[in-house]
Amino acid sequence: MNKKTYGRKNVHEKTRNRGKSRRARQQAVYIRAGVGILLILTVALGLYSCISGTGRASGMIDTDASQPEIDVQLLDVNPYSRPGTEIEKINGIVVHYTANPGSTAQNNRDYFEGLKDSHETKVSSHFVVGIDGEIVQCIPSSEIAYASNSRNSDTLSIECCHLDETGAFTDATYTSLVRLTGWLCYRFNITSEDVIRHYDVTGKICPKYYVDHPEAWEQFKEDVEEQIKVVEQEVLAAGEES
Repeated sequence: MNKKTYGRKNVHEKTRNRGKSRRARQQAVYIRAGVGILLILTVALGLYSCISGTGRASGMIDTDASQPEIDVQLLDVNPYSRPGTEIEKINGIVVHYTANPGSTAQNNRDYFEGLKDSHETKVSSHFVVGIDGEIVQCIPSSEIAYASNSRNSDTLSIECCHLDETGAFTDATYTSLVRLTGWLCYRFNITSEDVIRHYDVTGKICPKYYVDHPEAWEQFKEDVEEQIKVVEQEVLAAGEES
């Protein structure tokens, strides 16, 4: 092998080595960039989770800012369950329990409707939350319901179904109640402090579980306050996008 041939091979080898080194540096840059993007996405997702209020540990309630799904089945106007009287201003929300273990939201709505014929009593509720979390609306929010005695004139009422005599709500019922109450509070510009039990109006043991367990009632109100904040954030976000 002469010197010229050896020199050409040496130059080619150096060129190949430089190419390999350049590719290695490019790969390292790509890897660092990929790691950086993953870190950014991780932080962004973490911030979103905090802002959206999901996974609240203390109340164990997965909040949702959207309007809850409501099955609107308005009662016929009648003197026994839907008098058609307007509410001038909504100042609160009253939570009840049905005191009829195992009954469904539909059962209770149909009972209210049947009063126009049976004339058995005067009673109703704006909303009924079922054992599986379903929500049935019986009375427009612009009218009074026969539910909360002296507070009929300025409150919305929510009846809740339950499985047994303890009056404890299922997880599905509780979740829907928090979402519905939080959404109504935001809609009518009231706070969690304006959410009361039937017991707070008349002394009646209703809703039973939350009269027997006042600490659980306080936790419920905290969950409602959290839900109000989530709804506020959702509304603000929607406004910025539009």
